[in-house]
Amino acid sequence: MNFKKMLMTTILVASQVAALALPVSAEENVPVSNSANETTITEATYEQKSQADSGEEASSTDPVTDPDTEGAGTVEGEAGEPATEQATEPTTEGTSNEGAVISGAASSSGDELILLMNSKKMYHNGVEYLANYPMEVKDGVSYVSIRAIVERAGFQISYDSKTKETIIVRGSDELRFKLNTTSYKVNGVTSTMRGKSYSVQNNFMVPLTAITQALEIPYTWDQKGKRVIMNLSTKPVASFTIGNKEVISGETIVQYLPQSSSPTGQQIVSEEWQGRQETFMTPGNYVVTYRVQDASGQWSDPFSLTITVVKPHTPPIANFTTDKDTYKMGELITYIDDSSDEVGIQDRNWVNNQRAFFSPGPVSIKLTVVNVFGLTSTIEKTITITNETLYTRDEFNQLYTPVGEKYGFDGKAVPSWDKVNYSYTSNATTLIRSNSPETVYSEGVLYRETALGATRFMIHHANATGKNVKMYVIATNNNDVSARLTQSNLGFAGPNQYATGVGKASVERYYDSMLTGNQYKDIWIAPGESKIILNELSASNMKNGDVISLLADLHSDSTLQYDVIMIGADKDPMVSLPYLSLLPRDVHNRGTFMDATRTIEYSEEIGLTPVRLLLGDNSSDPFLAGQDTMSAAEPVLNAGNFGVVYNITLKRVAPNTLVTFNPRGGFYTGWILVNGVQVPLSATTGLNAPNETAVLFRTGNYEQSLNLVFTAAPGSNLSVNLLFQQMPAKK
Repeated sequence: MNFKKMLMTTILVASQVAALALPVSAEENVPVSNSANETTITEATYEQKSQADSGEEASSTDPVTDPDTEGAGTVEGEAGEPATEQATEPTTEGTSNEGAVISGAASSSGDELILLMNSKKMYHNGVEYLANYPMEVKDGVSYVSIRAIVERAGFQISYDSKTKETIIVRGSDELRFKLNTTSYKVNGVTSTMRGKSYSVQNNFMVPLTAITQALEIPYTWDQKGKRVIMNLSTKPVASFTIGNKEVISGETIVQYLPQSSSPTGQQIVSEEWQGRQETFMTPGNYVVTYRVQDASGQWSDPFSLTITVVKPHTPPIANFTTDKDTYKMGELITYIDDSSDEVGIQDRNWVNNQRAFFSPGPVSIKLTVVNVFGLTSTIEKTITITNETLYTRDEFNQLYTPVGEKYGFDGKAVPSWDKVNYSYTSNATTLIRSNSPETVYSEGVLYRETALGATRFMIHHANATGKNVKMYVIATNNNDVSARLTQSNLGFAGPNQYATGVGKASVERYYDSMLTGNQYKDIWIAPGESKIILNELSASNMKNGDVISLLADLHSDSTLQYDVIMIGADKDPMVSLPYLSLLPRDVHNRGTFMDATRTIEYSEEIGLTPVRLLLGDNSSDPFLAGQDTMSAAEPVLNAGNFGVVYNITLKRVAPNTLVTFNPRGGFYTGWILVNGVQVPLSATTGLNAPNETAVLFRTGNYEQSLNLVFTAAPGSNLSVNLLFQQMPAKK
């Protein structure tokens, strides 16, 4: 019997020695063993081969002296999921999990692997296994044997003798590790591990998170039990959405958009729906559930989505009434919109709903309403206009045209009205007007100037370079001390292709900043520093043909140099600035103008007779004289006084006075502040000179004061008149 025992032992040892001598081709195709406590040499073979290739010997692990700051679900969250409430940095020194009690219950995902710190024991779905080498901490990093993870997770493992890499494959994912390195490859991309791989007792050890992070394996750290709990579920994942914005009962064909995948790259071979209907016939909430099966036979967890089915939409109900059925010519008509809809009316389109009619006979008025679903309803009613006149057209417009809207009149008579002989005072504001070349054909400096104290920018340009560009204003402090630049008001509009539109919008936003202070900011510029200011100007690309417009008020406590530039949208303004050429002017105005804020105070009664107050005419309101510093300080006139801000106070406006805005130089569209309220010029379309005027204000039955703040909108035409006249008596 003893001889027989000795013979069997000899045969077993010989077989193991033979196994260690597998050729490389065999090493690369050794199947993964089914249990971690089986006798296996496969991993040792990989590691011995790696050591032989690198010329290094396997070293023993260092003693555990530091807590593991990488492994097992710390708050760093490297596993791709947040740690549980137990998640803290594990303390491992002098701690062993031998003999620890482990729950045999599997995770809710159905595949749970528990690794014990400083122990060979592992629990896979409650069944105990033994690893070749325990999980351990080295230099503050948790390490595991590749073999222990691979065998339990069902991954494929091989060795590439050419690259000297140990390869782990799960589905379409591939991880490649080299011995004694801190990097590894994930699907061909090199990543960094928290620690260096090493070999101990023929076990290839790598940081735990190198595997869990790359393969997105969720895990948690159980501080009390000193264990890592990994979720190895390889079940496929199913979900779906619907492609319909709204599902209407009996009408909508539901577009189901399923999505499914397998973490191991398995093919999805089957799917199952519950509650799915192509068309839901009754309104309500419906739960639809979807799951899929992969080629290995595993089913995904069911995914459920609640679909809200609404009843069919009904069109709105259009309806309106008038305060009477019969009106005189020139009599105000009041329209009462009684339209309704279950969700809400989005649009109302009137036809012929004039405030008054000036010809006798029946008149048809139509209203069409549209709800948010695009459904419409129309109603038409007829009223009667008698041959009796209450007001003429001019009288009616003077009495009833709303503030901000316009009406037509005989503007040819206006020059015969008396002028308001006002005087003005000027405030020390330096106006930098960059408006030439208005249409820019090449990159360069549009204007360059130095200024101190109160400074206003008026910038208005169109891009004709044939490419996308950006505009910048760069402030440079050439002083020996820091400069404080305060921005108070700013209005910017564009870029788009409508010059008058951006001019109007920039003025509106400029007034809004005056009223709200929403553009206030302080900017500090160090000695010798250049800084981009007025950032709204450069926030967007200007396409070819686009126009921008800007008005801004600044104040500096030191002299600063300002450069207004246009360059390619892909270029750095600071790098480009020293190399930009100074662009020549065109027929439009640019220059530096002093005293660009004008204050008008008029104390006499105004409005008892028709009078006009002219602005931007170079007579009552002389143009500012300045110089173009980029053209050898050539003298220039600010034609139209664009960029000048007028603060007009009329202390005595007579009772029953109508105040309107009438352009004289051409088309005009913009805004004006009237007693602190922004009034459009006009609310619908702009004003055509000279036969259109926009209502600004009406006094009541008593004398009132009136304050107007006005600056000309870039893109519009000057001069303009403020008209004052008595309104007809109401009947």
